[in-house]
Amino acid sequence: MDILQKTEGLKARFEEVATLITDPSVIADQARFVKLTREYKELQDIIDAQKRYQDCINGINEAKDIIANENDAELREMARQELTVCEERLPLLEEEIKLLLIPADPEDGKNVQMEIRAGTGGDEACLFAGDLFKMYQRYCDMKGWKLTVTSVSEGAVGGFKEIDLAISGNNVYGTLKYESGVHRVQRVPATETQGRMHTSAATVAVLPEADAFEVHINEGDIKWDTFRSSGAGGQNVNKVESGVRLRYPWKNPNTGVVEEILIECTETRDQPKNKERALSRLRTFIYDREHQKYIDDIASRRKTLVSTGDRSAKIRTYNYPQGRVTDHRIGFTIHDLSGFMGGDIQACIDALTVAENAERLKAAEL
Repeated sequence: MDILQKTEGLKARFEEVATLITDPSVIADQARFVKLTREYKELQDIIDAQKRYQDCINGINEAKDIIANENDAELREMARQELTVCEERLPLLEEEIKLLLIPADPEDGKNVQMEIRAGTGGDEACLFAGDLFKMYQRYCDMKGWKLTVTSVSEGAVGGFKEIDLAISGNNVYGTLKYESGVHRVQRVPATETQGRMHTSAATVAVLPEADAFEVHINEGDIKWDTFRSSGAGGQNVNKVESGVRLRYPWKNPNTGVVEEILIECTETRDQPKNKERALSRLRTFIYDREHQKYIDDIASRRKTLVSTGDRSAKIRTYNYPQGRVTDHRIGFTIHDLSGFMGGDIQACIDALTVAENAERLKAAEL
């Protein structure tokens, strides 16, 4: 079965979904409407790619016809050039359609909650966690994404023991999901008096942000506390009880044990906004735990480059003396560490995406 046959049957579904998303009863059902809107976008991408593929085949056929039957030498030469362009483009379009035909990760289009935590290495690990934060901050600026710090625990000599971020924009989780895992740094720390090289680590967790209708939270069970924020932010921060803390009893579906979830948010001076953001983090935390079985099922069916939630997996080493960064999952090395730490991480993400897509194509036998 060729590519056009594989995509032909999707046209009817595309038209059906296009009708459904204008139906008032579907629009009223927020969960269904969001799901159908995502499906519409995915199908539209396939239909558009199919049209480009068909146009390319038509171009090849027309060019061959002109070369075979036209007497005008100039027209035949133009047809030969067109034939070369179309024949080079056709396999690329075929690969594009094959990737589009693989069911997309439904999480890819979501915003994310990111956690960066200092690991082994004491003060130097905190400094490295701070460097990673700046790297992602610059990358988000380049992508035009909005990054908001939701919680911070600062290190004794700088950097962070832990910093939590909310990142919103286009296809954020689909891009940043490869960043989950242990990031290792090899360098002479600023805190080192003997000039010896140390190895330290920080862990990064990237979680898809849960939509409100995906997680059921009984808000009556939440216990709220307020407190005065500390740290930079002027006198007002210390005088007003703008910080919020929530405690929520959650029954772990895997163990049946009720656990207390504790979340603090001191992001703004506005208590209602802090409450709203704390609720968003609670939804994401519960969604991440409950969604883990789905991710584990995928991982058991095929080896995946994307972190399956095992945040103990060492994924990348940043070697300062040699000025290089190595991603251990695909053996990718870049010799521009300063550029990488400056937010220029796209080449590594692209290489991981290509390797992951090749794996997905193999698994789908396309």
